[in-house]
Amino acid sequence: MRFSAAAAAFLALSTHAARADDFYKDKVISIIVSTGASGSYDGAARTLARFMPKYISGQPSIVVKNMPGGGHTLATNFIVNNSPQDGTTIGNIGNTIPMHQMVDGRGVRFDVAKFHWLGSMGLSNLALYFWHATGFKSIDEAFTREITLGATGAGSGTFLYPNAMNKVLGTKFKIITGYRTGTEVDLALLRGEAQGRAGVSYSNIAQLHPDWLREGKLNIVAQIGLVRDATMKDAPLIHELAKSEEARQVLRFISSPGAAGRPYFAPPGTPADRVAILRNAFDAVMADKEFIAEGEKQVLDIVPIKAAEIERLVQETVKTSPDILEKVRAIVKTDGE
Repeated sequence: MRFSAAAAAFLALSTHAARADDFYKDKVISIIVSTGASGSYDGAARTLARFMPKYISGQPSIVVKNMPGGGHTLATNFIVNNSPQDGTTIGNIGNTIPMHQMVDGRGVRFDVAKFHWLGSMGLSNLALYFWHATGFKSIDEAFTREITLGATGAGSGTFLYPNAMNKVLGTKFKIITGYRTGTEVDLALLRGEAQGRAGVSYSNIAQLHPDWLREGKLNIVAQIGLVRDATMKDAPLIHELAKSEEARQVLRFISSPGAAGRPYFAPPGTPADRVAILRNAFDAVMADKEFIAEGEKQVLDIVPIKAAEIERLVQETVKTSPDILEKVRAIVKTDGE
Protein backbone atom coordinates (compact mmCIF):
# COMPACT_ATOMS: atom_id res chain seq x y z
CA MET A 1 0.00 0.00 0.00
CA ARG A 2 2.76 2.44 0.91
CA PHE A 3 4.60 1.71 -2.33
CA SER A 4 1.43 2.12 -4.36
CA ALA A 5 0.61 5.46 -2.70
CA ALA A 6 4.15 6.72 -3.25
CA ALA A 7 4.11 5.52 -6.84
CA ALA A 8 0.79 7.20 -7.44
CA ALA A 9 2.07 10.47 -5.98
CA PHE A 10 5.22 10.30 -8.10
CA LEU A 11 3.14 9.58 -11.20
CA ALA A 12 0.86 12.52 -10.44
CA LEU A 13 3.85 14.85 -10.04
CA SER A 14 5.44 13.55 -13.22
CA THR A 15 2.20 13.96 -15.16
CA HIS A 16 1.76 17.50 -13.79
CA ALA A 17 5.33 18.41 -14.78
CA ALA A 18 4.83 16.92 -18.22
CA ARG A 19 1.69 18.95 -18.70
CA ALA A 20 3.54 22.08 -17.64
CA ASP A 21 6.35 21.30 -20.08
CA ASP A 22 3.91 20.55 -22.91
CA PHE A 23 1.68 23.56 -22.26
CA TYR A 24 3.67 26.06 -24.32
CA LYS A 25 3.89 23.95 -27.47
CA ASP A 26 2.22 25.91 -30.30
CA LYS A 27 1.28 28.71 -27.90
CA VAL A 28 1.84 32.45 -28.27
CA ILE A 29 3.02 34.49 -25.28
CA SER A 30 2.24 38.20 -25.24
CA ILE A 31 4.54 40.68 -23.54
CA ILE A 32 2.42 43.76 -22.89
CA VAL A 33 4.55 46.87 -22.48
CA SER A 34 3.08 49.91 -20.74
CA THR A 35 5.00 52.35 -22.97
CA GLY A 36 4.83 53.23 -26.64
CA ALA A 37 6.64 51.45 -29.46
CA SER A 38 9.98 53.14 -28.81
CA GLY A 39 12.40 53.66 -25.96
CA SER A 40 14.28 51.36 -23.63
CA TYR A 41 11.23 49.47 -22.32
CA ASP A 42 10.03 48.56 -25.80
CA GLY A 43 13.49 47.84 -27.21
CA ALA A 44 14.44 45.57 -24.32
CA ALA A 45 11.11 43.71 -24.44
CA ARG A 46 11.42 43.03 -28.18
CA THR A 47 14.96 41.73 -27.72
CA LEU A 48 13.82 39.54 -24.82
CA ALA A 49 11.02 38.16 -27.02
CA ARG A 50 13.57 36.98 -29.59
CA PHE A 51 15.72 35.05 -27.10
CA MET A 52 13.27 33.76 -24.48
CA PRO A 53 11.45 31.06 -26.52
CA LYS A 54 14.51 28.82 -26.73
CA TYR A 55 14.54 28.55 -22.92
CA ILE A 56 10.87 27.45 -22.71
CA SER A 57 9.97 23.85 -23.45
CA GLY A 58 7.73 23.81 -26.52
CA GLN A 59 9.41 26.99 -27.82
CA PRO A 60 6.32 29.20 -28.04
CA SER A 61 6.21 32.35 -30.10
CA ILE A 62 6.50 35.61 -28.15
CA VAL A 63 5.01 38.86 -29.40
CA VAL A 64 5.27 42.36 -27.93
CA LYS A 65 2.20 44.57 -27.67
CA ASN A 66 2.34 48.20 -26.61
CA MET A 67 -0.35 49.72 -24.42
CA PRO A 68 0.69 53.20 -23.31
CA GLY A 69 -1.54 55.54 -21.36
CA GLY A 70 -2.60 56.55 -17.88
CA GLY A 71 0.94 56.69 -16.55
CA HIS A 72 1.29 52.88 -17.02
CA THR A 73 -2.06 52.09 -15.34
CA LEU A 74 -3.90 51.31 -18.58
CA ALA A 75 -1.66 48.36 -19.40
CA THR A 76 -1.39 47.18 -15.79
CA ASN A 77 -5.17 47.10 -15.39
CA PHE A 78 -5.56 45.22 -18.66
CA ILE A 79 -2.94 42.61 -17.78
CA VAL A 80 -4.49 41.93 -14.37
CA ASN A 81 -8.18 42.12 -15.26
CA ASN A 82 -8.57 41.32 -18.96
CA SER A 83 -5.68 39.14 -20.13
CA PRO A 84 -5.39 35.33 -19.94
CA GLN A 85 -4.14 34.15 -16.54
CA ASP A 86 -2.66 30.92 -17.90
CA GLY A 87 0.98 31.81 -18.42
CA THR A 88 0.60 33.31 -21.89
CA THR A 89 0.69 36.92 -20.69
CA ILE A 90 3.70 38.80 -19.35
CA GLY A 91 3.56 42.40 -18.22
CA ASN A 92 6.39 44.90 -18.56
CA ILE A 93 5.30 47.98 -16.63
CA GLY A 94 6.71 51.24 -15.37
CA ASN A 95 8.59 50.84 -12.10
CA THR A 96 6.59 53.70 -10.56
CA ILE A 97 3.40 51.58 -10.50
CA PRO A 98 3.89 50.13 -6.95
CA MET A 99 4.43 53.61 -5.56
CA HIS A 100 1.50 55.00 -7.56
CA GLN A 101 -0.76 52.34 -6.04
CA MET A 102 0.25 53.28 -2.50
CA VAL A 103 0.50 57.04 -2.83
CA ASP A 104 -2.01 58.12 -5.46
CA GLY A 105 -4.19 55.21 -6.50
CA ARG A 106 -6.02 56.88 -9.36
CA GLY A 107 -7.01 54.38 -12.01
CA VAL A 108 -5.67 51.43 -9.97
CA ARG A 109 -7.64 48.17 -10.29
CA PHE A 110 -4.87 45.84 -9.16
CA ASP A 111 -2.70 44.91 -6.18
CA VAL A 112 1.03 44.77 -6.91
CA ALA A 113 1.54 42.59 -3.83
CA LYS A 114 -0.18 39.77 -5.74
CA PHE A 115 1.91 40.00 -8.91
CA HIS A 116 4.22 37.11 -9.82
CA TRP A 117 7.45 38.97 -10.54
CA LEU A 118 9.75 37.36 -13.11
CA GLY A 119 12.72 39.70 -12.79
CA SER A 120 13.91 42.95 -14.28
CA MET A 121 16.56 44.46 -16.48
CA GLY A 122 18.00 47.90 -16.71
CA LEU A 123 19.15 49.98 -13.79
CA SER A 124 19.64 53.55 -14.88
CA ASN A 125 18.92 56.75 -12.99
CA LEU A 126 16.30 59.01 -14.48
CA ALA A 127 17.17 62.40 -15.85
CA LEU A 128 15.56 65.80 -15.75
CA TYR A 129 16.71 67.86 -18.69
CA PHE A 130 16.09 71.17 -20.42
CA TRP A 131 16.11 71.60 -24.19
CA HIS A 132 19.18 73.47 -25.38
CA ALA A 133 17.19 76.18 -27.20
CA THR A 134 15.78 77.41 -23.88
CA GLY A 135 19.21 78.46 -22.70
CA PHE A 136 18.48 76.93 -19.25
CA LYS A 137 21.58 75.09 -18.05
CA SER A 138 21.06 74.62 -14.32
CA ILE A 139 18.36 73.37 -11.97
CA ASP A 140 18.69 76.75 -10.28
CA GLU A 141 16.70 78.22 -13.18
CA ALA A 142 13.62 76.27 -12.06
CA PHE A 143 13.57 78.09 -8.73
CA THR A 144 13.32 81.54 -10.28
CA ARG A 145 11.15 81.11 -13.39
CA GLU A 146 8.37 78.93 -14.78
CA ILE A 147 9.67 76.12 -16.98
CA THR A 148 7.26 73.96 -19.00
CA LEU A 149 7.72 70.19 -18.89
CA GLY A 150 5.84 67.65 -21.00
CA ALA A 151 4.36 64.60 -19.24
CA THR A 152 2.15 61.56 -19.82
CA GLY A 153 -0.04 60.53 -16.86
CA ALA A 154 -0.10 61.03 -13.09
CA GLY A 155 1.35 57.56 -12.50
CA SER A 156 4.43 58.21 -14.60
CA GLY A 157 7.79 59.66 -13.61
CA THR A 158 7.33 62.42 -16.18
CA PHE A 159 4.73 63.93 -13.84
CA LEU A 160 5.54 62.48 -10.42
CA TYR A 161 9.07 63.79 -9.99
CA PRO A 162 8.73 67.40 -11.14
CA ASN A 163 5.43 67.71 -9.26
CA ALA A 164 7.13 66.50 -6.08
CA MET A 165 9.99 68.92 -6.67
CA ASN A 166 7.49 71.76 -6.93
CA LYS A 167 5.88 70.79 -3.61
CA VAL A 168 9.03 69.89 -1.67
CA LEU A 169 11.75 72.10 -3.09
CA GLY A 170 9.81 75.06 -4.45
CA THR A 171 10.64 74.69 -8.14
CA LYS A 172 8.29 76.39 -10.60
CA PHE A 173 7.69 73.66 -13.18
CA LYS A 174 4.53 73.95 -15.26
CA ILE A 175 3.67 70.34 -16.09
CA ILE A 176 1.60 69.68 -19.21
CA THR A 177 0.04 66.20 -19.17
CA GLY A 178 -1.86 64.32 -21.85
CA TYR A 179 0.95 63.09 -24.08
CA ARG A 180 0.46 59.37 -24.68
CA THR A 181 4.11 58.40 -24.94
CA GLY A 182 7.59 59.69 -24.19
CA THR A 183 8.12 60.06 -27.95
CA GLU A 184 5.24 62.55 -28.04
CA VAL A 185 6.89 64.48 -25.22
CA ASP A 186 10.13 64.60 -27.20
CA LEU A 187 8.24 65.89 -30.23
CA ALA A 188 6.75 68.58 -27.99
CA LEU A 189 10.31 69.75 -27.30
CA LEU A 190 11.01 70.04 -31.01
CA ARG A 191 7.78 71.97 -31.55
CA GLY A 192 8.49 74.31 -28.65
CA GLU A 193 5.43 73.16 -26.69
CA ALA A 194 7.65 72.01 -23.82
CA GLN A 195 11.02 73.21 -22.57
CA GLY A 196 12.10 70.02 -20.85
CA ARG A 197 11.25 66.56 -19.59
CA ALA A 198 11.74 64.53 -16.42
CA GLY A 199 11.63 60.83 -15.59
CA VAL A 200 13.50 59.40 -18.58
CA SER A 201 16.47 57.08 -18.16
CA TYR A 202 19.85 58.04 -19.52
CA SER A 203 19.96 54.73 -21.41
CA ASN A 204 16.67 55.63 -23.09
CA ILE A 205 18.12 58.94 -24.25
CA ALA A 206 21.30 57.24 -25.48
CA GLN A 207 19.25 54.69 -27.39
CA LEU A 208 16.73 57.03 -29.02
CA HIS A 209 18.64 60.29 -29.32
CA PRO A 210 22.40 59.71 -29.29
CA ASP A 211 22.73 62.77 -31.53
CA TRP A 212 21.05 64.93 -28.87
CA LEU A 213 23.73 63.88 -26.40
CA ARG A 214 26.55 64.13 -28.91
CA GLU A 215 25.50 67.58 -30.11
CA GLY A 216 24.73 68.95 -26.65
CA LYS A 217 21.02 69.49 -27.30
CA LEU A 218 20.07 68.42 -23.77
CA ASN A 219 21.13 70.07 -20.54
CA ILE A 220 20.74 67.40 -17.85
CA VAL A 221 20.25 69.41 -14.67
CA ALA A 222 19.14 66.79 -12.12
CA GLN A 223 18.78 63.03 -11.73
CA ILE A 224 16.42 60.71 -9.88
CA GLY A 225 17.88 57.72 -8.05
CA LEU A 226 19.49 56.75 -4.78
CA VAL A 227 23.14 56.99 -5.89
CA ARG A 228 24.56 59.33 -8.53
CA ASP A 229 24.89 57.80 -11.99
CA ALA A 230 28.44 58.34 -13.26
CA THR A 231 27.12 59.22 -16.73
CA MET A 232 25.37 62.23 -15.17
CA LYS A 233 27.82 62.85 -12.34
CA ASP A 234 27.55 66.64 -12.50
CA ALA A 235 23.75 66.59 -12.09
CA PRO A 236 22.58 66.46 -8.45
CA LEU A 237 20.13 63.85 -7.17
CA ILE A 238 16.83 65.53 -6.36
CA HIS A 239 17.00 64.49 -2.70
CA GLU A 240 20.40 66.21 -2.47
CA LEU A 241 18.59 69.50 -3.12
CA ALA A 242 16.43 69.12 0.02
CA LYS A 243 16.77 71.69 2.80
CA SER A 244 15.39 69.48 5.60
CA GLU A 245 15.72 65.85 6.68
CA GLU A 246 12.00 65.23 6.20
CA ALA A 247 12.16 66.58 2.65
CA ARG A 248 15.20 64.42 1.95
CA GLN A 249 13.43 61.28 3.19
CA VAL A 250 10.35 61.97 1.09
CA LEU A 251 12.38 62.60 -2.05
CA ARG A 252 14.45 59.46 -1.44
CA PHE A 253 11.22 57.47 -1.14
CA ILE A 254 9.85 58.69 -4.44
CA SER A 255 13.27 58.20 -6.06
CA SER A 256 13.41 54.52 -5.09
CA PRO A 257 11.44 52.95 -8.01
CA GLY A 258 14.49 53.20 -10.25
CA ALA A 259 16.06 50.41 -8.21
CA ALA A 260 13.51 48.06 -9.81
CA GLY A 261 14.74 48.77 -13.34
CA ARG A 262 12.26 47.62 -16.02
CA PRO A 263 10.24 44.91 -14.20
CA TYR A 264 8.37 41.96 -15.72
CA PHE A 265 5.55 40.00 -14.10
CA ALA A 266 2.88 37.38 -14.69
CA PRO A 267 -0.66 38.26 -13.57
CA PRO A 268 -1.96 36.99 -10.20
CA GLY A 269 -3.95 34.04 -11.57
CA THR A 270 -1.01 32.43 -13.38
CA PRO A 271 -0.38 28.83 -12.21
CA ALA A 272 2.73 28.43 -10.04
CA ASP A 273 4.40 25.89 -12.33
CA ARG A 274 4.15 28.25 -15.31
CA VAL A 275 5.44 31.16 -13.25
CA ALA A 276 8.48 28.99 -12.45
CA ILE A 277 8.97 28.20 -16.15
CA LEU A 278 8.82 31.88 -17.07
CA ARG A 279 11.17 32.91 -14.25
CA ASN A 280 13.73 30.28 -15.21
CA ALA A 281 13.55 31.32 -18.86
CA PHE A 282 13.92 35.00 -17.95
CA ASP A 283 17.01 34.26 -15.82
CA ALA A 284 18.49 32.12 -18.60
CA VAL A 285 18.11 34.95 -21.12
CA MET A 286 19.81 37.39 -18.76
CA ALA A 287 22.88 35.11 -18.81
CA ASP A 288 22.79 34.50 -22.57
CA LYS A 289 25.97 35.91 -24.13
CA GLU A 290 24.29 36.68 -27.45
CA PHE A 291 21.50 38.53 -25.66
CA ILE A 292 24.01 40.54 -23.63
CA ALA A 293 25.92 41.42 -26.79
CA GLU A 294 22.72 42.47 -28.53
CA GLY A 295 21.79 44.61 -25.54
CA GLU A 296 25.13 46.38 -25.69
CA LYS A 297 24.71 46.93 -29.42
CA GLN A 298 21.30 48.52 -28.87
CA VAL A 299 22.42 50.48 -25.78
CA LEU A 300 19.69 48.79 -23.70
CA ASP A 301 21.49 49.08 -20.34
CA ILE A 302 20.79 45.48 -19.33
CA VAL A 303 21.46 45.01 -15.62
CA PRO A 304 19.61 41.84 -14.50
CA ILE A 305 17.63 41.91 -11.26
CA LYS A 306 16.24 38.67 -9.79
CA ALA A 307 12.53 38.15 -9.10
CA ALA A 308 13.17 37.88 -5.36
CA GLU A 309 14.78 41.34 -5.29
CA ILE A 310 11.86 42.90 -7.19
CA GLU A 311 9.50 41.22 -4.73
CA ARG A 312 11.49 42.67 -1.82
CA LEU A 313 11.42 46.17 -3.27
CA VAL A 314 7.69 45.98 -3.96
CA GLN A 315 6.89 44.64 -0.49
CA GLU A 316 9.01 47.42 1.02
CA THR A 317 6.90 49.96 -0.85
CA VAL A 318 3.61 48.26 0.05
CA LYS A 319 4.57 48.12 3.74
CA THR A 320 5.71 51.75 3.99
CA SER A 321 4.45 53.32 7.21
CA PRO A 322 1.18 55.30 7.00
CA ASP A 323 2.92 58.41 8.36
CA ILE A 324 5.44 58.49 5.52
CA LEU A 325 2.74 57.74 2.94
CA GLU A 326 0.60 60.61 4.20
CA LYS A 327 3.52 63.01 3.90
CA VAL A 328 4.26 61.77 0.40
CA ARG A 329 0.58 61.99 -0.61
CA ALA A 330 0.39 65.58 0.60
CA ILE A 331 3.39 66.41 -1.52
CA VAL A 332 2.78 64.57 -4.77
CA LYS A 333 -0.96 65.21 -5.16
CA THR A 334 -1.95 67.51 -8.00
CA ASP A 335 -3.41 70.96 -7.47
CA GLY A 336 -7.17 71.01 -7.19
CA GLU A 337 -7.45 67.59 -5.54
